[in-house]
Amino acid sequence: MGAGWQRAKRIARGAFRPVSGRDVSLHAAAITFYGGIAVVPVALLAIWLTGLLASDDRVRRLTSYAIDTLPADIGANRAVAALVEAGLDLTPLLALASLLPASLYGEGLRRAFVSVALPGGTDESLVGWRGRLLLLPLLAPAPALLLSILIALPLTTRLVREGGLIGALGVVLSFLGVWLVLTPVLMWVFRVVGPASPDWLSTLALGSFTAANLAGFLHGFVLFCSLPLDLGVPFGGFGAVGAGVAVLLWLYLFHVIVLAGYSATLALSRWRAARAAGRP
Repeated sequence: MGAGWQRAKRIARGAFRPVSGRDVSLHAAAITFYGGIAVVPVALLAIWLTGLLASDDRVRRLTSYAIDTLPADIGANRAVAALVEAGLDLTPLLALASLLPASLYGEGLRRAFVSVALPGGTDESLVGWRGRLLLLPLLAPAPALLLSILIALPLTTRLVREGGLIGALGVVLSFLGVWLVLTPVLMWVFRVVGPASPDWLSTLALGSFTAANLAGFLHGFVLFCSLPLDLGVPFGGFGAVGAGVAVLLWLYLFHVIVLAGYSATLALSRWRAARAAGRP
């Protein structure tokens, strides 16, 4: 038992060696800053592209299942409904204007990943623009990924409303759907957006594991939104401010998980490369 515990600690220490001595909290907060700017434009573009692929009426019908189940106390259902309508109403010119703030997410990820993957710094020029351009290809599969989740919504929401074991099955199916969608996204982010490209097997293994953690985390956020909490209490009764801070906090924790997953992916890739070369 003691030997197994020591081995587990050595593995964990090696997995997170790339972030050892680094202010992970600061890097996660930096990504959250960029993500806070980019999250709405990214969602608008994904919804707009999905509407072009599947028709606006179908997107409205499929998203209505999720909107009906979202908590109404803090206005989550109204916010998502407004977001869907804004995305479907985009014009090509407005979509083009949304590309710049949407691409900022790639810049935030690239800058944080550089500090994790290259401890000695980098002389790479145009770090931000590289991150922006490398993230944009994810918009191409965005309609298919979003549509796959939307198609499953009628089934999962109906099961969740049943409650009991049937409701638990709905949550499991929802989790699996989000996990499968996030896995290829994280694989692209870890291998392409990051400055150090881990091997495909390491990226698949730990990208999928990170996606599973994020899927559970996102479902936890939905549960948090359904709790009867007055989020405006710490902010003088301003509920909208409290809700915004809560979203930013969860987004920050989301990026802590992403950074940890990227660190572990790099460590596994380097260990596999050293093993293949015959080094200890």
